[in-house]
Amino acid sequence: MKLELLHQPDSAIAKVHMDPQEELQAEAGAMVAMSSDINVSTTLRKGKGGGVLGGLKRMVAGESLFISVFRSGNSAAELYIAPKLMGDILPYTLSGTELVIQSTSYLASTPGVQVDLGFTGFKSFLSGESVFWLTANGSGLVILNAFGSIYEIDVDGDYVVDTGHIVAFERTLDYDITKVNKSWAGAFFSGEGFVCQFRGRGKVFCQTHNPGAFGRKIGGKLPPR
Repeated sequence: MKLELLHQPDSAIAKVHMDPQEELQAEAGAMVAMSSDINVSTTLRKGKGGGVLGGLKRMVAGESLFISVFRSGNSAAELYIAPKLMGDILPYTLSGTELVIQSTSYLASTPGVQVDLGFTGFKSFLSGESVFWLTANGSGLVILNAFGSIYEIDVDGDYVVDTGHIVAFERTLDYDITKVNKSWAGAFFSGEGFVCQFRGRGKVFCQTHNPGAFGRKIGGKLPPR
């Protein structure tokens, strides 16, 4: 399987070149176009975090209750997938590491990757962002998406990232959710809100735009239903 990323970073789309008898799992609705001989099935996630309970947990986290499974036939095929929001796509290869993913940034993965729901606790609830993050482990390819461009930060020590701009981070990093300003009033009026204080060594992947802030910005301007 080979991945070709097109139209980065504003409107990225992934062209997946599949060898015969290969499989890719993706969020429901991610498919844009594909070869006619690809078999598509819609199911609840299997394995760790799978079944009805796993599907409901993913729905609570902001993910689709179902996933789409694409299987190529006896010949090579191609598949186009894209995120729901305009932005970039990032491939990440898992090999003995664990990746923590912001709940709406998962796009697709190969069969050797297990994706489960990770509860980040009350500290994440306080941040105003998602209470749940996904964890990915195993071996294979994970395809992430973002709102805007994706950029990588190599953390060695301490580093601070706004919670709404996090796409994913390696589990070698420890973290705490805290306010950027020492006082609650300062944190509120600064507009910065809560941040993630990372410690250790590892990579953090960030998005240039905050989907929550964008939604709040335009939400009040939309006509009532």
